[in-house]
Amino acid sequence: MFKDKTILITGGTGSWGHELTKRLLTYNPKEIRVFSRSEDAQVKMLRAFRGNPVLKFVIGDVRDPQAVSEACRGVNYVFHLAALKHVPICEEQPYEAIKTNITGTENIIRSSIRHQVDKVINVSTDKAVDPINLYGLTKAIGEKLIIHANSKDHHTKFVCVRGGNVLGSSGSVVPFFKNQIAEGQDVTLTSTEMTRFFLTLSDCIGLLLKAAEASIGGEIFVLKMNSCKISDLAQVLIEQFADSPAAVKEIGIRAGEKLHEALLTKYEASHAYHYDEQYFVILPAQPSEQIKAHYKDLNEAVNEEYESNRSFMSREEIAEMLRLGGFLS
Repeated sequence: MFKDKTILITGGTGSWGHELTKRLLTYNPKEIRVFSRSEDAQVKMLRAFRGNPVLKFVIGDVRDPQAVSEACRGVNYVFHLAALKHVPICEEQPYEAIKTNITGTENIIRSSIRHQVDKVINVSTDKAVDPINLYGLTKAIGEKLIIHANSKDHHTKFVCVRGGNVLGSSGSVVPFFKNQIAEGQDVTLTSTEMTRFFLTLSDCIGLLLKAAEASIGGEIFVLKMNSCKISDLAQVLIEQFADSPAAVKEIGIRAGEKLHEALLTKYEASHAYHYDEQYFVILPAQPSEQIKAHYKDLNEAVNEEYESNRSFMSREEIAEMLRLGGFLS
């Protein structure tokens, strides 16, 4: 579906953007536009891809409607990855989070419609589910904006994907713990009771490509992913990397932080389906006849809640996940 197409990736110099670009290049697209604010990150990515002529690097900010509009001109698919996503930073600087995560998403929607983009795939997060922090609230509003954009009669279709914590992404706990262990420090946990969903970068890109391929507009695709206790994750990393005994130190939950996350609420389950063994698909609360007909043969997910404190990976399974993610040899 991407052969000879022009693709825009916002926030494209991040870990998701790097991996998505690698995968998209295998489809022989006409052009991949990597849109981000960081000149330095773009230069590093250009060199990492050895100046591949299919890649076009565009300096810009999703907050800037003119820059977004120019970037969307002639584009077939938009992968909207750009966001401010660190929970404490968003709590401390809420206006900045709103400008990037809400206004930026609105700019993507308007420009995509204006330039008749075929499809927009928006990346959301488990923190958008029953949000208690600013980051989650902005991403929840972003989801609402994206899904609402399909209610208008226009060419462009919009879809969301919802994921958990990505191993090795910016701010990820795995490299943070590894650095603490390497420096002989205590491994710091905000709470020993904390649980989270985790997925590898490969899983992330699979989710994005599935949504791009299978959606007809208005859906939220959710990966059925594993969860674990953060304390178990810390112990696995200590066992693998510590040269001497390392202690785990509980430091208290940060502002806006949950003990557990959710990917699907009981309310959403009333209009969600098992797409297959890997994915849920959540339809709008008031779906069109077209979207209801498209998914009518799937099994409903009625009364199913999907929370990170329900079923945990063993330490052996955590180690295997880390190996798949490239963190263990």
